Amino acid sequence: MKKSLLPSIALIIGLLLCAPAAFAQGAARNGPDASTIRDPEIEKDSLHNLDVARQYFKLKKAYIAALRRCEEVIAGNPTFSKMDEILFIAGESSLRLAENKGKQIEKDRKPEQLREDARTYLSQLVNDHPQSPFRQQAEDDLKPLGGVKPKEAEGSKP
Repeated sequence: MKKSLLPSIALIIGLLLCAPAAFAQGAARNGPDASTIRDPEIEKDSLHNLDVARQYFKLKKAYIAALRRCEEVIAGNPTFSKMDEILFIAGESSLRLAENKGKQIEKDRKPEQLREDARTYLSQLVNDHPQSPFRQQAEDDLKPLGGVKPKEAEGSKP
């Protein structure tokens, strides 16, 4: 009779030892991290703002308008799927405004502040989106601005 109990006891001990590993996988039921979930309506609105910002930036050389569209997306949709391009256009627009380029003149911010904003946006692009196709251009444009800023804590962006 003792021999028939040994396999049962071994099975029970094995199950007890495996139970913590089974519970460790229970977090998968919680779903994806809330910071990565994208609201379809906000994403659609952000894509529209990106498209308009591209038009202002590339075709019209209206850098203030492009920058404002980008800042709207940065503030309202920090998990936007194309945030790297938004940061690139924001940084490049700030840089061009600091150089008095384009068809609009920035009256509210001085060139030093615009250059600092450009450095912040482009550094965020380099730090947060290492695989971005805009990264190399951003790094090149950051060299005369003092290089890439180290990654900052949340909430300290322009």
